Parts: sequence; C-alpha cells; structure tokens
Amino acid sequence: MRVKICGITQPQQAKAIASLGATALGFICVPTSPRYVTATQIRAAVTQLPDDIDKIGVFANAPIEEISQIVNDSGLTGVQLHGDETPKFCHQVRQKIPNVEILKALRIRSFDHLEQASIYAQYVDTLLLDAYHPQQLGGTGQTLDWAMLEKFHPSSPWFLAGGLTPENILAALNQVSPDGIDLSSGVEIQPGDKDLHKVALLFERLKTKV
Repeated sequence: MRVKICGITQPQQAKAIASLGATALGFICVPTSPRYVTATQIRAAVTQLPDDIDKIGVFANAPIEEISQIVNDSGLTGVQLHGDETPKFCHQVRQKIPNVEILKALRIRSFDHLEQASIYAQYVDTLLLDAYHPQQLGGTGQTLDWAMLEKFHPSSPWFLAGGLTPENILAALNQVSPDGIDLSSGVEIQPGDKDLHKVALLFERLKTKV
C-alpha cells in the first residue's frame, strides 16, 4: 500500500520521512497554504530523495502552464489537483505533461461526490478522497465518513485522506480498502513541521496490519 505524507516543507524531514517508509511525499504549491513551498524549495528536498519515492506537487485551480513550469523546475514526479478542476482540465494536464502521475483530489460530502469521483477516474491515474471543509482545501484534520466508502471501487487506484492519524489508521483500514493513504496534519507539530515520532508510530501501526 502506498503511504503519502503531505505538506513537506523541510528537506531534512523529507529525507527522514522517506527513510521511515513513506512511498510518496507531497509538496503544497498553493500560495495561500501555510504549508506552501516554492519550486526551489521543492528541488532542495527532492534532490535528497531516492528515485523510488514519488514526489507529488499539490495544486489548486492553477493554470496548466504554471503547473508544467513548476514540475520542470522542481523535479516533481506527480501532480495532485486539489481544486475545482474539471475532468477536461485533468485531461489537458495529462497531455501537457504526460510523464508524471496525475492525481485528482475530491472533497467528499455525499454519495453524489463519490459518483463524481468515478467520472474522474477515466482521466487521471489516481484519485484521492479527502474530507469536505467549506473554507480549507486540505490538512483540516477532519475525517471522512468511512462507512460511505465501504463499497467504493473506482476503476483507478485511490488514496484515503482526511484526518488520518497513527491512532485511527487501523480503524480506517479495517473499514475501507484504499490503494494508499495520505496524511498531513495527523503527523504534524504545526502546519509544515512534521512530527517524526508520529510518522514512525504510523509505520509501526501499519506493520501490524500486514
């Protein structure tokens, strides 16, 4: 199972988190986010990472040219679209930068949102289901209604996000079967500053699931 730790801001933490077992790291490319990092900061982190670690930039309603430029400048291997991007836009991103993984994050509030997720599955490599919050795009600490996801089987792989912590991760995985999990605020001291002890505890808990 893929494990993505998102909202990385410090190169040394990126390296440490990868060594603890993360398969993907997320970098926030949304200027209004407290976890925002520039392309230069991302490159400083990813140059220290092994090739097999996915380096995913998180964007929200950014122009395609801007996304492409940041990918080229930073060394990202994936693009996570976390705003109001349409399936058509996702397809256009794929055409513009075909050699990176395209993820679409969807903030789930109802079964209707799940049906929408299935539509996006045709246009992206991976889905990410996050908790709905009226003001914030992610990193809110709020969990999804996991029961609603028990019968969610899209045609593409998907990440479970939204309020996951080392304390609740096994409960979540006992109820749903995602292809990956995404954590941010659940392993933080404060936005952008990860708690490496919590990250280590997460991987200890996940080992008991195997």
